[in-house]
Amino acid sequence: MGETMMDDFTKVRIIKIMDNYTQNKVPKHVQNQIKMTYKIRGNNITLVEERPAFRSDEWVQLAIAQFRLDQGKWKVYWRDSKEKWHYVEEIEPNENFEKQLNIVDKDNTGIFWG
Repeated sequence: MGETMMDDFTKVRIIKIMDNYTQNKVPKHVQNQIKMTYKIRGNNITLVEERPAFRSDEWVQLAIAQFRLDQGKWKVYWRDSKEKWHYVEEIEPNENFEKQLNIVDKDNTGIFWG
């Protein structure tokens, strides 16, 4: 059985949620030092932090968390220093994307924002 792809309605809603979240996450006065962005690929949404590279005009991207739609529920993953993704078992898969985003934002375990 193939995994059902995220439908357009869901995608539009997620883009709205993520645009809102990433624009409001970083206070205005530090936006020249840090940005929050995200990427959508298939059923995966990756939350990304960007910072200016050391002694360069480039920005470095650091993936913070990934949300994967799996059988109608969002699973949350974190990325280690070797850039491998790991499923976060403490976070129950949930149909409500915003709920999962809030859990990552609060990050009571300290695995996302360290």
